Amino acid sequence: MTGVKKRLLAPDRRRTVPKAGFSWIDRRFVREGFLDALEQGEVLLYFFLVAVGDKDGLSYYGDRTIAQHLKMTELDLERARRALERKDLILFRSPLYQVLSLPELAPPAQRPSIPSTPRRRGHDDGPTRLGEILDSLR
Repeated sequence: MTGVKKRLLAPDRRRTVPKAGFSWIDRRFVREGFLDALEQGEVLLYFFLVAVGDKDGLSYYGDRTIAQHLKMTELDLERARRALERKDLILFRSPLYQVLSLPELAPPAQRPSIPSTPRRRGHDDGPTRLGEILDSLR
């Protein structure tokens, strides 16, 4: 198997570091499972805070403004913020947010458990029909 050869698809649109402001997502965020441990609202808030934070990860957007940008309720925003604090990814001391350096280990992923696939009697080593799988989910 060969690797993908990287090339700019639109050279005239090459990204550059902005002259004013700076943000980035640590590659560990995806590679080491931090992303997998977050719910959708938590991902939105984390990416927003990274995007608007300064070089130290600080920002001071208000809840109403953040909720409007992220198209979520202020209650959902508060839940996402508390979850990110519990997962040691941000700190919040009104009015300041700080995106923290990533901890050594990602929190455990909170993926929904998938029920085991039922087997037809006498067919333990064969594939399971889609209908059987759907029936087991009911």
